[in-house]
Amino acid sequence: MSELLRLTGVSRRFSGLQALRDVNLSVARGEVLGLIGPNGAGKTTLVNTICGVTPANSGTILFDGSDITRTKPYQAARRGLSRTFQIVQPFAEFSALDNVAAAALFSQPGTSLKTAREAAREHLAFVGLEPQADQPAATLTLAMRKRLELAKALAMRPKLLFLDEVNAGLNSAEVERATALIHQLAKDGITIVMIEHLMKVVLNVCTRIVVLHNGHPIADGPPREVISNPAVVEAYLGQQYAKRSAGHG
Repeated sequence: MSELLRLTGVSRRFSGLQALRDVNLSVARGEVLGLIGPNGAGKTTLVNTICGVTPANSGTILFDGSDITRTKPYQAARRGLSRTFQIVQPFAEFSALDNVAAAALFSQPGTSLKTAREAAREHLAFVGLEPQADQPAATLTLAMRKRLELAKALAMRPKLLFLDEVNAGLNSAEVERATALIHQLAKDGITIVMIEHLMKVVLNVCTRIVVLHNGHPIADGPPREVISNPAVVEAYLGQQYAKRSAGHG
Protein backbone atom coordinates (compact mmCIF):
# COMPACT_ATOMS: atom_id res chain seq x y z
CA MET A 1 0.00 0.00 0.00
CA SER A 2 1.31 3.44 -0.89
CA GLU A 3 1.70 6.15 1.70
CA LEU A 4 -0.94 8.87 1.97
CA LEU A 5 0.22 10.79 5.06
CA ARG A 6 3.60 11.15 6.75
CA LEU A 7 4.50 13.16 9.85
CA THR A 8 8.18 13.66 10.61
CA GLY A 9 9.30 15.14 13.94
CA VAL A 10 6.02 17.00 14.47
CA SER A 11 5.79 18.99 17.72
CA ARG A 12 3.24 21.43 19.06
CA ARG A 13 3.45 23.63 22.17
CA PHE A 14 0.76 25.73 23.83
CA SER A 15 2.66 28.29 25.96
CA GLY A 16 4.22 26.02 28.65
CA LEU A 17 2.49 22.78 27.56
CA GLN A 18 4.19 20.40 25.14
CA ALA A 19 1.07 18.86 23.53
CA LEU A 20 2.92 16.89 20.82
CA ARG A 21 6.55 15.74 21.04
CA ASP A 22 8.49 14.67 17.99
CA VAL A 23 5.70 12.60 16.39
CA ASN A 24 6.72 10.35 13.50
CA LEU A 25 3.76 8.65 11.88
CA SER A 26 2.71 7.32 8.49
CA VAL A 27 -0.70 6.30 7.19
CA ALA A 28 -1.07 4.08 4.12
CA ARG A 29 -3.88 4.44 1.58
CA GLY A 30 -6.88 2.30 2.46
CA GLU A 31 -5.79 1.82 6.06
CA VAL A 32 -8.05 2.15 9.12
CA LEU A 33 -5.77 3.48 11.84
CA GLY A 34 -6.90 3.66 15.47
CA LEU A 35 -5.44 6.52 17.51
CA ILE A 36 -5.81 5.73 21.20
CA GLY A 37 -4.43 6.93 24.51
CA PRO A 38 -5.42 8.58 27.79
CA ASN A 39 -7.36 11.86 27.90
CA GLY A 40 -4.92 14.71 27.31
CA ALA A 41 -2.49 12.48 25.37
CA GLY A 42 -2.61 14.80 22.34
CA LYS A 43 -4.94 12.85 20.02
CA THR A 44 -7.25 15.70 18.99
CA THR A 45 -4.30 18.12 18.94
CA LEU A 46 -2.61 15.79 16.45
CA VAL A 47 -5.66 15.88 14.16
CA ASN A 48 -5.89 19.68 14.56
CA THR A 49 -2.21 20.01 13.65
CA ILE A 50 -2.56 17.86 10.52
CA CYS A 51 -5.69 19.79 9.43
CA GLY A 52 -4.07 23.20 9.96
CA VAL A 53 -6.17 24.32 12.94
CA THR A 54 -3.15 24.49 15.27
CA PRO A 55 -0.06 24.44 13.01
CA ALA A 56 3.01 22.47 14.10
CA ASN A 57 5.82 24.40 15.81
CA SER A 58 8.34 22.06 14.20
CA GLY A 59 8.47 19.04 11.90
CA THR A 60 6.89 18.36 8.50
CA ILE A 61 3.57 16.92 7.35
CA LEU A 62 3.27 15.42 3.86
CA PHE A 63 -0.15 14.52 2.47
CA ASP A 64 -0.60 12.82 -0.89
CA GLY A 65 2.90 13.91 -1.88
CA SER A 66 2.52 17.61 -0.91
CA ASP A 67 3.90 19.49 2.09
CA ILE A 68 0.87 20.67 4.10
CA THR A 69 2.75 21.70 7.27
CA ARG A 70 1.56 25.31 6.98
CA THR A 71 -1.77 24.66 5.30
CA LYS A 72 -4.90 26.52 6.42
CA PRO A 73 -7.94 24.40 7.43
CA TYR A 74 -9.97 25.34 4.32
CA GLN A 75 -7.00 24.39 2.09
CA ALA A 76 -6.63 21.06 3.91
CA ALA A 77 -10.35 20.39 3.37
CA ARG A 78 -10.04 21.11 -0.34
CA ARG A 79 -7.08 18.74 -0.64
CA GLY A 80 -9.19 15.88 0.74
CA LEU A 81 -8.62 15.97 4.50
CA SER A 82 -11.96 15.71 6.25
CA ARG A 83 -12.98 15.22 9.85
CA THR A 84 -15.78 14.85 12.34
CA PHE A 85 -15.71 16.74 15.63
CA GLN A 86 -16.07 15.20 19.07
CA ILE A 87 -18.54 17.94 20.08
CA VAL A 88 -21.03 18.06 17.22
CA GLN A 89 -22.22 21.57 16.40
CA PRO A 90 -24.39 21.55 13.28
CA PHE A 91 -26.06 24.73 12.02
CA ALA A 92 -29.05 24.30 14.34
CA GLU A 93 -31.65 26.13 12.20
CA PHE A 94 -30.51 24.59 8.90
CA SER A 95 -32.16 21.39 7.72
CA ALA A 96 -30.06 18.23 7.84
CA LEU A 97 -29.85 18.42 4.04
CA ASP A 98 -28.51 21.99 4.01
CA ASN A 99 -25.96 21.20 6.75
CA VAL A 100 -24.48 18.56 4.46
CA ALA A 101 -24.81 20.70 1.33
CA ALA A 102 -22.92 23.52 3.11
CA ALA A 103 -19.97 21.16 3.71
CA ALA A 104 -19.94 20.22 0.01
CA LEU A 105 -20.02 23.89 -1.06
CA PHE A 106 -17.25 24.82 1.39
CA SER A 107 -14.85 22.11 0.24
CA GLN A 108 -15.56 22.26 -3.51
CA PRO A 109 -15.65 25.87 -4.71
CA GLY A 110 -17.68 26.33 -7.88
CA THR A 111 -20.18 23.60 -7.00
CA SER A 112 -23.79 24.67 -7.64
CA LEU A 113 -26.31 24.55 -4.80
CA LYS A 114 -28.36 22.04 -6.80
CA THR A 115 -25.38 19.68 -7.19
CA ALA A 116 -24.43 20.11 -3.52
CA ARG A 117 -27.97 19.26 -2.40
CA GLU A 118 -28.12 16.18 -4.65
CA ALA A 119 -24.84 14.93 -3.20
CA ALA A 120 -26.07 15.77 0.32
CA ARG A 121 -29.15 13.60 -0.18
CA GLU A 122 -26.94 10.65 -1.16
CA HIS A 123 -24.76 11.08 1.93
CA LEU A 124 -27.81 11.35 4.19
CA ALA A 125 -29.16 8.14 2.66
CA PHE A 126 -25.82 6.43 3.35
CA VAL A 127 -25.92 7.32 7.06
CA GLY A 128 -29.64 6.50 7.34
CA LEU A 129 -30.90 10.06 7.74
CA GLU A 130 -32.83 10.52 4.49
CA PRO A 131 -36.21 10.63 6.35
CA GLN A 132 -34.84 13.54 8.44
CA ALA A 133 -33.46 15.48 5.44
CA ASP A 134 -35.82 18.44 5.87
CA GLN A 135 -35.77 18.56 9.68
CA PRO A 136 -33.82 21.34 11.41
CA ALA A 137 -30.59 19.89 12.86
CA ALA A 138 -31.64 21.15 16.31
CA THR A 139 -34.46 18.57 16.38
CA LEU A 140 -32.18 15.54 15.82
CA THR A 141 -31.13 13.16 18.62
CA LEU A 142 -27.44 12.94 19.60
CA ALA A 143 -27.04 9.69 17.61
CA MET A 144 -28.60 11.36 14.55
CA ARG A 145 -26.41 14.46 14.95
CA LYS A 146 -23.35 12.18 15.04
CA ARG A 147 -24.50 10.59 11.78
CA LEU A 148 -25.16 14.05 10.33
CA GLU A 149 -21.58 14.96 11.27
CA LEU A 150 -20.35 11.91 9.34
CA ALA A 151 -22.50 12.83 6.31
CA LYS A 152 -21.01 16.36 6.39
CA ALA A 153 -17.48 14.93 6.48
CA LEU A 154 -18.26 12.62 3.55
CA ALA A 155 -19.70 15.51 1.52
CA MET A 156 -16.17 16.94 1.50
CA ARG A 157 -15.06 13.95 -0.63
CA PRO A 158 -12.26 12.88 1.69
CA LYS A 159 -9.15 11.00 0.70
CA LEU A 160 -8.43 10.82 4.44
CA LEU A 161 -11.20 10.91 7.04
CA PHE A 162 -10.55 11.64 10.72
CA LEU A 163 -13.23 10.34 13.08
CA ASP A 164 -13.00 11.94 16.53
CA GLU A 165 -14.93 9.79 19.03
CA VAL A 166 -17.92 9.21 16.76
CA ASN A 167 -19.29 6.69 19.28
CA ALA A 168 -19.08 8.87 22.41
CA GLY A 169 -22.46 9.09 24.12
CA LEU A 170 -24.10 6.41 21.97
CA ASN A 171 -25.82 3.27 23.25
CA SER A 172 -24.67 -0.19 22.13
CA ALA A 173 -27.17 -0.45 19.22
CA GLU A 174 -26.11 3.00 17.95
CA VAL A 175 -22.43 2.04 18.30
CA GLU A 176 -23.05 -1.09 16.21
CA ARG A 177 -24.74 0.99 13.54
CA ALA A 178 -21.84 3.49 13.49
CA THR A 179 -19.31 0.64 13.33
CA ALA A 180 -21.11 -0.85 10.31
CA LEU A 181 -20.89 2.54 8.54
CA ILE A 182 -17.14 2.74 9.23
CA HIS A 183 -16.65 -0.80 7.83
CA GLN A 184 -18.53 0.27 4.69
CA LEU A 185 -16.41 3.42 4.24
CA ALA A 186 -13.22 1.36 4.57
CA LYS A 187 -14.59 -1.08 1.97
CA ASP A 188 -15.23 1.90 -0.31
CA GLY A 189 -11.51 2.73 -0.10
CA ILE A 190 -11.57 5.79 2.18
CA THR A 191 -8.51 5.96 4.42
CA ILE A 192 -9.59 6.44 8.03
CA VAL A 193 -7.87 7.60 11.22
CA MET A 194 -10.14 7.19 14.23
CA ILE A 195 -9.78 8.49 17.77
CA GLU A 196 -11.74 6.05 19.88
CA HIS A 197 -11.98 5.02 23.54
CA LEU A 198 -14.17 1.95 22.98
CA MET A 199 -11.61 -0.83 22.59
CA LYS A 200 -14.26 -3.21 21.24
CA VAL A 201 -14.76 -0.85 18.28
CA VAL A 202 -11.01 -0.32 17.80
CA LEU A 203 -10.36 -4.07 17.66
CA ASN A 204 -13.33 -4.66 15.38
CA VAL A 205 -12.57 -1.93 12.84
CA CYS A 206 -8.88 -0.95 12.87
CA THR A 207 -6.11 -2.58 10.85
CA ARG A 208 -3.45 -0.85 12.97
CA ILE A 209 -3.24 1.09 16.25
CA VAL A 210 -1.01 3.96 17.35
CA VAL A 211 -0.97 4.80 21.07
CA LEU A 212 -0.19 8.37 22.15
CA HIS A 213 0.97 9.14 25.67
CA ASN A 214 2.08 12.62 26.76
CA GLY A 215 2.07 13.77 23.15
CA HIS A 216 4.36 11.02 21.84
CA PRO A 217 3.64 7.62 20.21
CA ILE A 218 4.56 4.76 22.57
CA ALA A 219 3.29 1.88 20.40
CA ASP A 220 2.40 1.29 16.77
CA GLY A 221 1.32 -1.99 15.20
CA PRO A 222 -1.39 -4.63 14.74
CA PRO A 223 -4.25 -4.18 17.27
CA ARG A 224 -3.81 -7.41 19.26
CA GLU A 225 -0.06 -6.89 19.52
CA VAL A 226 -0.42 -3.28 20.71
CA ILE A 227 -3.01 -4.00 23.42
CA SER A 228 -0.75 -6.61 25.00
CA ASN A 229 2.25 -4.23 25.02
CA PRO A 230 3.21 -3.66 28.70
CA ALA A 231 3.83 0.08 28.14
CA VAL A 232 0.31 0.47 26.69
CA VAL A 233 -1.27 -1.55 29.51
CA GLU A 234 0.48 0.65 32.06
CA ALA A 235 -0.17 4.00 30.37
CA TYR A 236 -3.71 3.46 29.19
CA LEU A 237 -5.54 0.14 29.34
CA GLY A 238 -4.81 -0.98 32.90
CA GLN A 239 -4.18 -4.50 34.21
CA GLN A 240 -7.88 -5.39 34.49
CA TYR A 241 -8.43 -4.81 30.78
CA ALA A 242 -5.28 -6.74 29.85
CA LYS A 243 -6.40 -9.74 31.93
CA ARG A 244 -9.89 -9.68 30.45
CA SER A 245 -8.67 -9.42 26.89
CA ALA A 246 -6.11 -12.23 27.45
CA GLY A 247 -8.98 -14.37 28.72
CA HIS A 248 -10.88 -13.75 25.48
CA GLY A 249 -7.96 -15.06 23.54
